[in-house]
Amino acid sequence: MNKYFNIIILSTILFISSSVYAEKVAVINFDKIFQKIATNKAISKQLEREFQGSANELQHMEKDLQSQVEQLQKSAIKPNEEDLKKFEVKRTDFLKKAEQFERNNQRRRQEEHTKILKSIKMATKIVAENEKYDVVFDINEVIYLREGFNLKNITDLVIKKVT
Repeated sequence: MNKYFNIIILSTILFISSSVYAEKVAVINFDKIFQKIATNKAISKQLEREFQGSANELQHMEKDLQSQVEQLQKSAIKPNEEDLKKFEVKRTDFLKKAEQFERNNQRRRQEEHTKILKSIKMATKIVAENEKYDVVFDINEVIYLREGFNLKNITDLVIKKVT
């Protein structure tokens, strides 16, 4: 019985150590890749063009509200109820549109971020399989690395694959 127990323990130790130990380990600089892809695809400019009409409308509404505030301040001694109501309606409309604009803008940025993330993961997987790496880490996540450990940085290969 003791013999079988020792065999089970030994085989468990060998199985765990062989599965945990990776022969080829690589790193990527995820931030660098993400920045390079976002720059190459001009995503910021694309989103800016996409939301330019709404942004211009909001700026126009804001200027209009500001001029109404100035007019209301001039007639502060005897404010007109109708003018105050019109102003409040415009202000509420502006706030709703500004909030909707911000939500739409954030949603689109998140969609583009997700697309880039997927392309980085796919490119990393392809490079790792082609180069026969067992494990790929983000270089910013490596806390300790034993001196002399063979660690390959494949960031540039991933960038080439994505772009």
